[in-house]
Amino acid sequence: MPTLATNNTRMLQRLTYALLGLLLCHSAHANVRQAPEAELRQLLQHTVIQADSFQDRFDAEVWLLDMSTRMRRYIPNAEERLSFLRLVHREASKAGLRPDLVIALIHAESHFDRFAISSVGAQGMMQVMPFWKAELGRPQDNLTDNATNLRYGCTILSFYLRKENGDLNRALARYNGSLGKHTYSAKVIGFWHDFWYVKP
Repeated sequence: MPTLATNNTRMLQRLTYALLGLLLCHSAHANVRQAPEAELRQLLQHTVIQADSFQDRFDAEVWLLDMSTRMRRYIPNAEERLSFLRLVHREASKAGLRPDLVIALIHAESHFDRFAISSVGAQGMMQVMPFWKAELGRPQDNLTDNATNLRYGCTILSFYLRKENGDLNRALARYNGSLGKHTYSAKVIGFWHDFWYVKP
């Protein structure tokens, strides 16, 4: 029977192979992509342990490392970035959404600025309208808190996706308040395919 030390060694080997694979896959961006330092590797391992929305630890390692590498330019601090990614994966999974799609929506909505406020008052990463707090009887909720914002935003998008029978273009337009237009949907889907898409 494998020991805990054996399992940890295997996990580290798998992570190393995943790192090498990612570096080879992204060789076109070799000037930006580098193997993480020991400190980042340790932080990633800690994050994986806390990531409860994954079916498999190896899947968690690969997804978090891949997305963390892609997101480095938007959220430079590694601890903040991994914490955010863990939240995205958890809330998207709870709502039945693809985490990479949610990241693309956040890219379009706030450019990963948790304190972003739109001209109409939408707040946070997913640009949630404050009237939702009154609707839910939760005036104390802080929409610049990532966990709160993601819970609201993912729930809203999931609802619109069900309402539109899985039609992503229409669901995204509803989310943005632009039903009948295609500009916003095209922007989110473009970001998804160009920056964040993960092959299932």
